[in-house]
Amino acid sequence: MIMESMWVGVAERKRGKTLNDQHGAQCRARSCHPMIHDLSQSQESDAQPTEPPRNTYRMIEQDDFDINTRLHTIVRGEDEAAMVESVGLALVKLPDVLNRLKPDIMIVHGDRFDALALATSAALMNIRILHIEGGEVSGTIDDSIRHAITKLAHYHVCCTRSAEQHLISMCEDHDRILLAGCPSYDKLLSAKNKDYMSIIRMWLGDDVKSKDYIVALQHPVTTDIKHSIKMFELTLDALISFNKRTLVLFPNIDAGSKEMVRVMRKKGIEHHPNFRAVKHVPFDQFIQLVAHAGCMIGNSSCGVREVGAFGTPVINLGTRQIGRETGENVLHVRDADTQDKILQALHLQFGKQYPCSKIYGDGNAVPRILKFLKSIDLQEPLQKKFCFPPVKENISQDIDHILETLSALAVDLGGTNLRVAIVSMKGEIVKKYTQFNPKTYEERINLILQMCVEAAAEAVKLNCRILGVGISTGGRVNPREGIVLHSTKLIQEWNSVDLRTPLSDTLHLPVWVDNDGNCAALAERKFGQGKGLENFVTLITGTGIGGGIIHQHELIHGSSFCAAELGHLVVSLDGPDCSCGSHGCIEAYASGMALQREAKKLHDEDLLLVEGMSVPKDEAVSAVHLIQAAKLGNVKAQSILRTAGTALGLGVVNILHTINPSLVILSGVLASHYIHIVKDVIRQQALSSVQDVDVVVSDLVDPALLGAASMVLDYTTRRIC
Repeated sequence: MIMESMWVGVAERKRGKTLNDQHGAQCRARSCHPMIHDLSQSQESDAQPTEPPRNTYRMIEQDDFDINTRLHTIVRGEDEAAMVESVGLALVKLPDVLNRLKPDIMIVHGDRFDALALATSAALMNIRILHIEGGEVSGTIDDSIRHAITKLAHYHVCCTRSAEQHLISMCEDHDRILLAGCPSYDKLLSAKNKDYMSIIRMWLGDDVKSKDYIVALQHPVTTDIKHSIKMFELTLDALISFNKRTLVLFPNIDAGSKEMVRVMRKKGIEHHPNFRAVKHVPFDQFIQLVAHAGCMIGNSSCGVREVGAFGTPVINLGTRQIGRETGENVLHVRDADTQDKILQALHLQFGKQYPCSKIYGDGNAVPRILKFLKSIDLQEPLQKKFCFPPVKENISQDIDHILETLSALAVDLGGTNLRVAIVSMKGEIVKKYTQFNPKTYEERINLILQMCVEAAAEAVKLNCRILGVGISTGGRVNPREGIVLHSTKLIQEWNSVDLRTPLSDTLHLPVWVDNDGNCAALAERKFGQGKGLENFVTLITGTGIGGGIIHQHELIHGSSFCAAELGHLVVSLDGPDCSCGSHGCIEAYASGMALQREAKKLHDEDLLLVEGMSVPKDEAVSAVHLIQAAKLGNVKAQSILRTAGTALGLGVVNILHTINPSLVILSGVLASHYIHIVKDVIRQQALSSVQDVDVVVSDLVDPALLGAASMVLDYTTRRIC
């Protein structure tokens, strides 16, 4: 069964040709290409097109098919009612045809409204349906039609891994899904024409050079016709201003197409010296035109799918293809609400050359489809089976992401201070807000919400686009649910706290939450010395001791979200008490709290202060005073620091022997005071096979905030910078 937007054709191969004839199958794929228009049904035009009239069914005949039945099902009108009437007309005519032909399997392609009529008829008549290119997501009524055909179909051939996952998520049986790639890519990836310049000259003029012209193809969006017509006006204005030779194809026959043609005529496009307005281009020639264009612009699925095979720059306008997977050659202008925005996109894209994308196929779809067809057991029950798998998310690039600074709201929930920052994609802290952390749960939640709302409002003034919120907090965290399970003693009333829901509901943004040690590791992975490394460990030396483990580029959380509690590695059976309830932990020796405890002991015994230092009566003794005393020659202070550094070093040795990372990064305010002692302990205590592992001090200024931001930036952008 061959489906076209103008004709419903039931065809079979001519004598002498078999289904195994791969060349013919590739030709068939070409005939079903969405870019082919039936000239006899296209919009009327006062200007005569330069190409000869050519009906779609004639092209199918030239591909060695005998057409058994040709149904005219398109009702004139090009509005919503005409589309409905066309589906109804097809439903009236198809039963007689299908009763006569009695096909074993009906192959339905794509997401057009006339294909829905065919699938509906076949399903109600108990004919097996194989749907090609299901599972994809665009942004118009086509989505509803495509997914409706999916629910009617018994077998599925999809083009991409995400489309396969979407089909599974729609409860389709995995055993009846084939990931084959797009059949048109079989033709695209083998398309070679040394004489492409003659095709360019034929359609655009003798003075046009390769990569120095634009192909424009824009269709109406049936769910928002008024806006799509306005957007088409802006596109044409931008193209006129850009002043490059442009091949403009007429829109399809969806509702709103007549109004778009009127816009073309109002602006004199058919007579403008820089434009060539045409209704149909043979597919072989169209391939060469887009392959050698300086840019393609519009909202056709061809731009986000097939053109990627050539690496041609594409500007995708509006919402018609909003959910499509794309290669890096596609720049989205989702809110194409000004001529200047479209013009800026043209300046950004025109003349670039991107790597060829094989997201939609590798050139071997047709053999896979033929093999799949042969494997179908016509005796198995026709009734469909259903499953319930997860949904895979797809995010792409947007013009606003380029014109604005992609940013995250980062929250660091410390024992003393609550900090919120706007952090850019490059790790720059654009603006930071600090308040004392309230003691009660209710006050703390209210302050977080208040600070985040204020920061989000300020981000607009700073031209920062906030993509989400990342929260770094002490304690054990379930990052999947965004819940703090158990917090540190420094943060009271902070157990079983859902941070994600109130923030997401208030800001309407995605929210990520994780332990501060894990966030430090994420910060190093994205912005610091762990960038590009497959395996490394970060140790935070601050008020407490924490850490994070990156293994095979991924953060390790553990089965109960308790991985990387490195501060509670036990290095002595009879060591000092730890805040966790045990004793002899690294944190009991090397944390800021542990050093503060030892400093107070010395001070109480009048053994802390040396010449050149003093502690005011109103100032509490802290780790800072111990470090100062050690620098001024206090032997006992030096001994305490050495013991603390040795405990930390033994912990690092245990990490090297257990995880065997390629790098250990010491982070936090105490890191520089411990680094040399830690390296000495490694040389003395570690196995020779791990003694070469480097230990460095982090060069990040604020790893907690940067790590919180990296959770947002890594998950909400297509490319990780």
